[in-house]
Amino acid sequence: MTNPAEELLDVVDERDRVIGTAPRGEVYRQGLTHRCVFVLVRDPAGRIFVHRRTDTKLFAPGAYDMFVGGVVGSGETYPEAAVREAEEELGVRGIAPRPLFKFLYREEKLSWWCDMYEAEWDGPVSPQESEVAWHTWLTPAELADRLDRDAFVPDGREAYRRYLELRAERPGPA
Repeated sequence: MTNPAEELLDVVDERDRVIGTAPRGEVYRQGLTHRCVFVLVRDPAGRIFVHRRTDTKLFAPGAYDMFVGGVVGSGETYPEAAVREAEEELGVRGIAPRPLFKFLYREEKLSWWCDMYEAEWDGPVSPQESEVAWHTWLTPAELADRLDRDAFVPDGREAYRRYLELRAERPGPA
C-alpha cells in the first residue's frame, strides 16, 4: 500500500477547475484547494453509518464522522471517487451513491470542494481497518446527541448541517 501523503491529487481553483497536480502531503502543507467526496450511508431503517477515524489519518485523526469518503485522486471523477471511497471504507461492493450538492469548504489554511452523496446499504459492512477504528449505525436523533458531545470532523459537521438544511427544504424519503 502506498503512503497516503504521496497520493497524487488534482489542485483546483475557486471554480473547481483543475490548475495542477500535487502529492496529498504537499497539498495539505501548502493549503492547496483540492477535491473530496462525502457519502452519507443509511440502512433501510434510516439509521446513519457513523465511525471514528483511525489515529493515523492525515486530517482529523481520531475524530468521529457521519460520512464515508475522502480525497478525489488525480484524473478521477467525483462519482468514481464516491463509489470507490464508500466501497473501500465500508468493505462492500455494489453501492450506488446518489449526488446531492457540492460546496467549497474552507478552514484556516485549508480548502476543498466537497461533492455530497447519499446511499442506502442493506447488508453487512466490514470497514477498512486503516480508515475506521470504530463504527455503528445511529438514528438521526442519536447522531444529533453525539454531535453535541463528541469531536466530529469539522468538514463533516458543516456538510451534515447543509444536508439537514437541504432535507428541510426538500423533504423526501429517509
